[in-house]
Amino acid sequence: QVQLVESGGGLVQAGGSLRLSCAVSGRAFSTYMLNWFRQAPGKEREFVASISGSGITINYADPVKGRFVISKDNAKNAVYLQMNGLKPEDTAVYYCHAAPRPGERDEYWGQGTQVTVSP
Repeated sequence: QVQLVESGGGLVQAGGSLRLSCAVSGRAFSTYMLNWFRQAPGKEREFVASISGSGITINYADPVKGRFVISKDNAKNAVYLQMNGLKPEDTAVYYCHAAPRPGERDEYWGQGTQVTVSP
């Protein structure tokens, strides 16, 4: 079974940086599109960033463009989210996600890691 475990969250002041990591189990790591989502209290879970299995195609939600960078390391079965210029509005639980592969339905979620940005 595929498992995802996030780490790297914490408390940071506005303007600071954090790097989130997500360790992904399984030897088929490079075949999945990987995403970061976030959810603030009382709000819907929202898309943050994605990276294709090849690592070539990357997308960001508008609020984080120019500030966050998604990357992955196939040798380590890990995906990262470098967050720079953090704002209080970025406060949320951040989740990594492995999207269904073409022709499949299964998708996988991590447990989440808390990011709190103070003014």
